[in-house]
Amino acid sequence: MYFDELPLSDEVLDALWDMHFDECTPVQEQTIPVILERHDVISCAQTGTGKTAAYILPLLTNLAYDDHNPDKLNAIIMAPTRELAQQIDQQMEGFGFYVPFSSVAIYGGKDNGAWGNQVSGLQKGADIVIATPGRLLAQMNIYKVDFSGVKYFILDEADRMLDMGFYDDIMTIVRQLPEDRQTIMFSATMPEKIRRMAKAIMRNPVEVQIAVSRPPETIHQQCALLFEPQKPGMVQLMLQGRELKKVIIFAGKKQRVKELTRTLRTLKIDARAMHSDLEQAERDQVMLDFRNGKVDVLVATDVVSRGIDVTDVPLVINYDVPRDPEDYVHRIGRTARAENSGEAVTFVSPEEAHYWRRIEQFLKKQIERLPLPEALGEAPDESILAARPQRDSRGHGKPHNKPHNRFGGKHRNKKTANNDKTQS
Repeated sequence: MYFDELPLSDEVLDALWDMHFDECTPVQEQTIPVILERHDVISCAQTGTGKTAAYILPLLTNLAYDDHNPDKLNAIIMAPTRELAQQIDQQMEGFGFYVPFSSVAIYGGKDNGAWGNQVSGLQKGADIVIATPGRLLAQMNIYKVDFSGVKYFILDEADRMLDMGFYDDIMTIVRQLPEDRQTIMFSATMPEKIRRMAKAIMRNPVEVQIAVSRPPETIHQQCALLFEPQKPGMVQLMLQGRELKKVIIFAGKKQRVKELTRTLRTLKIDARAMHSDLEQAERDQVMLDFRNGKVDVLVATDVVSRGIDVTDVPLVINYDVPRDPEDYVHRIGRTARAENSGEAVTFVSPEEAHYWRRIEQFLKKQIERLPLPEALGEAPDESILAARPQRDSRGHGKPHNKPHNRFGGKHRNKKTANNDKTQS
């Protein structure tokens, strides 16, 4: 289906024409007509499917045709992270180029000028507010915000917001909104907690299910079976001897990101960290330098796996296995964009084997194994992927073989050595 087959406003269609947007994605084709009919909607669609346009385009059209108070807030779009809020704001500028509606993005950071602009936008009644829950709630706690004109309430990546602990914040905001509103929710997954929230804040929602797409064939996927202590050495060997340009390494926790970044910098690799401890200005500068090629390697938590559009990333390394198959798709989807090809390599330790099995089951295929370089020593046996890791009495995973250090030697502590002597 083409956009000009949908009953969108002429101004929105003009913007789409200028941006060379012609054909709808599946989520846009199925969701836009329902939103235009003023139904509450809950749509299961992942990042990269065009979901942002799926709610911005009908929102701008409905605002154009509706009677609404131009001096009050008319629509609120909630997003889990500043990066996604920024991306939505950028797309709002493009899609709304020809419409007479104002918008303001409200997200965290210590930019005093940004705080002042956010306060001004709320107080003067911007038509559309794009906000993270915590930041909007902070504004509400300091200033009186008039929500009486809100006719549209949109939750983007609702599952991620609940995972981040924003449920109470969202419900506090909802209680300030008029009951007579249209509520739209987008979520990559549809767990029970999402359905409970939908039941609490929506009225007879129409459900749109878009199947989670698997990674495109243009991504060459590989996995390396190794022990946890071998991961730093594996990264070093992978990055040495190749032309470094816009490599992203994902780690599960921000402390791991910090440690790995320090390690790479001691090896004279130009690496920068991206995690939630950075101030907004620092995060913006890191991403700007990475986009412009001033940084070779970006080491990041999942904060950049969603909502960041960098088109020419040739290699993604999963230093830690993502806990969810959809997170895996989001991560490696940072490469092979805009008709480019790319590589994605995932490090799989025995402790993470069960997560990797779930990912391969989701992909419905076995991912190519990347041989471990001899310099790193012996790799775990393929059998770690056949069954859950053994558990000790404390519930920790036991590796099937003794772990190796980063360059191949087996770990032996004094206690083990003494026990060996006693036994012999």
